[in-house]
Amino acid sequence: VQLQASGGGLVQNGGSLRLSCTASERTFRTYTMGWFRQAPGKEREFVAAITSTHIAYYANSVKDRFIISRDNAKNTVYLQMNSLKPEDTAVYYCAADEGRKYNGGKYNIDEYDYWGQGTQVTVSS
Repeated sequence: VQLQASGGGLVQNGGSLRLSCTASERTFRTYTMGWFRQAPGKEREFVAAITSTHIAYYANSVKDRFIISRDNAKNTVYLQMNSLKPEDTAVYYCAADEGRKYNGGKYNIDEYDYWGQGTQVTVSS
């Protein structure tokens, strides 16, 4: 499975961006999809996930500002990011979990089987 992320860029404090991640396989509809981010010098961290039944989960740091959604007809997951802050600056990665194993659950990097290449989000102060 190949994941292609896009939509990153430079935005001012308080601005918005929408990230997209498109999967190469139609089995996308059965996957839990996640977004993670990694800032310079920091570990990759969970941002949001959405299950195959459209149940969404968020990190506390982005709850009420970010919205994850998916369009199974387009094999695409989205991350709408509002009220962006400088501390949201990071490379954002999408990931897919086939659900065939348990490695700590949807908040855990090791749970995911496939990763996109990352897209840079920079929020200026």
